[in-house]
Amino acid sequence: MPPFRAVDGIDFEFGRGEVFGFLGPNGAGKSSTMRMLGATSPVSAGTLRVLGMDPAEKGPEIRARIGVVPQDDCLDRELTVRENLFVYGRYFGLAKNVIRERIAGLLAFAQLEEQADAQVETLSGGMRRRLTIARSLINQPEILLLDEPTTGLDPQARHVLWDRLYRLKRDGVTLIITTHYMDEAEQLCDRLAVMDGGKIVAEGSPRELIDAHVTREVLELRFPADDQAEVAERLRAAQLGERIELLPDRVVVYADDGETVLVAVHGMSLAPITALVRRATLEDVFLKLTGRSLID
Repeated sequence: MPPFRAVDGIDFEFGRGEVFGFLGPNGAGKSSTMRMLGATSPVSAGTLRVLGMDPAEKGPEIRARIGVVPQDDCLDRELTVRENLFVYGRYFGLAKNVIRERIAGLLAFAQLEEQADAQVETLSGGMRRRLTIARSLINQPEILLLDEPTTGLDPQARHVLWDRLYRLKRDGVTLIITTHYMDEAEQLCDRLAVMDGGKIVAEGSPRELIDAHVTREVLELRFPADDQAEVAERLRAAQLGERIELLPDRVVVYADDGETVLVAVHGMSLAPITALVRRATLEDVFLKLTGRSLID
């Protein structure tokens, strides 16, 4: 049996002050890539440089200049917000007075000033996520690695977190983000790499990827489950749109003018239960490139 490859011959680069994202489903190789960038997982082949240094030789120096926001918060829930920041700062060998000065700014940044002396256990999920990001900034990193930063958060908490990340970008911090939320990638990333099966299947800005791989609009049609396969074949035979995908719960038609296609569908005496015309997204790009949805 051939050895398992979590990451298979990927090639990418990012620059100072850029927001670079890895988009893909669970198991695509995103987290493995982040561990290598964070100098905590060895590279088995190829060349990797972070801040101009080889992680195999300069791991401690790299880790001193980056921040890491893991998927799981890994906070000490029996300590207060302030104590979590202080203890983490000591890991970097920072002087106590320096840590205290930085804590004040980080509490304001994370909007946690009123919770400074509250135990982490009492915080909401969004607050804990903001604290994790604040903690990762205690060493004033040049690069911040964020692995699925908003997983499990409600929409309001996600948007608050996005605002904090925008501020970091404005301040010149390089952000490397993994996500399987296409709206998050579109909102935050200057460029991104779409990953699947340990490989990069496309790379570019969100707009470039959408323009290169899918049509301007998408028509989503829902029919009774037993009828959808037959409907998809009829639409293909009628050559409606540039491409037609049959998904478990809907038929997706890619076209530059979705409303015109919808009129043609009704002209074929087809009556969908629901019909939605929307702009194309990065999930459509992923479906085109890999044959499956990001949420599969």
